[in-house]
Amino acid sequence: MTNVLIVDDERIVQELFTYYIEKTEGRYALVGAIKDADNAEIYCASGKVDLIVMDICTANEHSGITAAKRIKSKYPNIKIIIVTSAPDYRFIDKAKEVGADSFWYKEFSDEELIDVMDKTMQGEKIYPDSTPDVQIGNISSEMFTPKELEVLTYLVQNMGLHEIADRMGIAYTTVRSHIKNLKEKTGESNLIGLCYLVTKNRLILPEY
Repeated sequence: MTNVLIVDDERIVQELFTYYIEKTEGRYALVGAIKDADNAEIYCASGKVDLIVMDICTANEHSGITAAKRIKSKYPNIKIIIVTSAPDYRFIDKAKEVGADSFWYKEFSDEELIDVMDKTMQGEKIYPDSTPDVQIGNISSEMFTPKELEVLTYLVQNMGLHEIADRMGIAYTTVRSHIKNLKEKTGESNLIGLCYLVTKNRLILPEY
């Protein structure tokens, strides 16, 4: 039997995941369901957790990815599946960087969560091939170039254009060119509207 900790700040999601676990008829057992990723380590210290199913955006704006990094450093044998409904383009790479075992989109995945849990416990690493596409103004998010996405990431963090140029190691005029292209692609005439579109559609969530 595999002991599972659920970390998700939405009660309905906790209840749904609990239902999935109960349907396995003993293959999985729930050891806890909590809202804040920062509390997950407390459960891990008990030695009773084999698998964590953890959202990225949890209570008090605490990141499941940050918590996963700490847990993996202390308890490397605990498997962690990062789950999210947010199509932030950075999340898959961030989860891999901290050593999360698998990644599952709540609303976009073709695989059932239990299947991902089974494969993860068998030693597989299950990750989607790409981030779900979302509509940003007039275009799909897949139409942005990697450099444009990087510029957007810094814009929503309230960085100035000179600071963005320094951070990216490119000319100020190149940053202006990227912003011009972003405005043309999305149909937004100003930076405030552009940043609003990006965060509203959760393509970039700066607090995580």
